[in-house]
Amino acid sequence: MARKDEALVETLLDRYGGKTYAEAAGIRLADRPQPLYQLLVLATLLSARISADIAVAAARELFAAGYRSPGAMLKASWQDRVDALGRGHYRRYDERTATMLGDGAKLLLDRWRGDLRRLRDEAGGDRGRLEELLMEFPGIGPAGAAIFLREAQAVWPQVAPYLDDRVLDGARRVGLPDRPGTLAGLAGSEQRLARLSAALIRMGRGKKAADAVKSAARR
Repeated sequence: MARKDEALVETLLDRYGGKTYAEAAGIRLADRPQPLYQLLVLATLLSARISADIAVAAARELFAAGYRSPGAMLKASWQDRVDALGRGHYRRYDERTATMLGDGAKLLLDRWRGDLRRLRDEAGGDRGRLEELLMEFPGIGPAGAAIFLREAQAVWPQVAPYLDDRVLDGARRVGLPDRPGTLAGLAGSEQRLARLSAALIRMGRGKKAADAVKSAARR
C-alpha cells in the first residue's frame, strides 16, 4: 500500500505539481514580509470566479508594475491597479479587485505594519483564528484563506500540514489517504506538500483526470 501511495504522489507531482501557484506567479516564497504579501495578493486574485491561469497572469502584471509590497500597492493609483489587472486579462473583476487590493494593503499596513508574520503570531497557533484574520482582508473568504495557507505552509511549518477539503477530496478520488498527517508523510517536506496540494487542486474534480493518474501510477 505504501508503494502504491508513493507512486500516486510522484505521478501527481509529475503531472500537476511542477510549480506551486506562487512559483507560477513568480513569487520567491520565503518567510519575509514582501513575498508573503505577494502571496496574499495572489490568493485574492485566485478567489474570484476566474481561471487560475488568468489570476496568475494578473499577479505577474501587478508585480512587474512594481506593486510587490503593501506600501507600493497603496501608493499606486486605482487606475494603475486596474490597468495592470487588465494587462493580465483579469477584466470581469478588475475595478472591484483594484479597490480591494488598495483597501487590503492599507489594512495590512495599519494593523500589522505590513508584515503578515505579525498576523500569524496574533493567531497564536490557532489555525481557525488564523483563517479568521486572513478573511478580514477584502476579497479573502474561506477559499482565499485556504489558498494562502496551502501555499504558505511551505515556509510556515507552524501551520503544516494544511490540507483543506478540496485537497482531501482530490486525495480520496485518486485513492490516497485523506488524513493530513499521512499525506504530509508521503510528501516528505512542507515544500513538497505545498506542491502536492496544488497538484490535487489542478487535477480538478472530473473522474477522467483521477483515473488517468491512477492508471499512470500503476505502470
